Amino acid sequence: MKSPNIAALLLLLAALAGCAGNSPRLQAVRALSAESSKLGAFNELSQRFRDTYPRQQPYLTPAADARERQLDAARQAAYPDFIAIENGVALYLRALGKLAGDERFDLEDQVKAMSGAIKAWPDSGLDDRHVNAYAGLTRLITRALTARYQDRAVEQMLNDGRDELRQLLDAMAALLRYYDKTHDNEQRIVLGTLESEIPFVDNPREHLLAALAKAHQQAKVAEYRLIGRRFTLAESNLAALSQAHQAALQLWPPRDDVKSAPGAKAALGGAPSAVTAVAAAPAASHP
Repeated sequence: MKSPNIAALLLLLAALAGCAGNSPRLQAVRALSAESSKLGAFNELSQRFRDTYPRQQPYLTPAADARERQLDAARQAAYPDFIAIENGVALYLRALGKLAGDERFDLEDQVKAMSGAIKAWPDSGLDDRHVNAYAGLTRLITRALTARYQDRAVEQMLNDGRDELRQLLDAMAALLRYYDKTHDNEQRIVLGTLESEIPFVDNPREHLLAALAKAHQQAKVAEYRLIGRRFTLAESNLAALSQAHQAALQLWPPRDDVKSAPGAKAALGGAPSAVTAVAAAPAASHP
């Protein structure tokens, strides 16, 4: 008589375990994780910012060329740190998804790729607050790889990553504004050159050259208009990510001991991972 009862109990426990893994709040976190794809617009604009000089170069005077070469060197140096911010945010979101039961992501190699500290670039808006937030998020992601208790680990990571994520999204918004200024400067140079030079070839003898120049001008106007829309989209995506993270966090009832409970420490503690050394590098500031 006892065996059927035990079997029924085991079946019930298995069903409850399955329901826990598919709980609405874990599903919401997996959906939040999928939002990492929206960071693609920022990535695209970062690459465009890096490659500004080759697009400008044909339209530059010798004096302007010398100035833009210096700016190009600064952009090339800063780009790895700028893109590291986006990679860090994307990896945090994917780590949340993995903790919530999404098995699509293998994070070990990606965390190892975050082994270097980033620097502050004050002219861009990337400052020490953002550098420290990046280091903190790296440590949090590293600990997440050893998490054992799914529901509690997700809650702990959402709580612990809240401030760092807010700072890094702020950094990305500041960088978008910086990219936009560079974009506006490029647009003034390129379209200004075309507007000033086309009248000199707009005569019967240079009819074909003038037609080609005007077609090129129209294409550049359309290109810059499209990039302007990409900036708007990228800014909107950052705001949406921030709101989605906060909404996911609110699915857990508030608890005063969320950062000190033994279960929470076990969830994001555990044995050291092979990539724990990732977080050991001190944050550095650009002189």
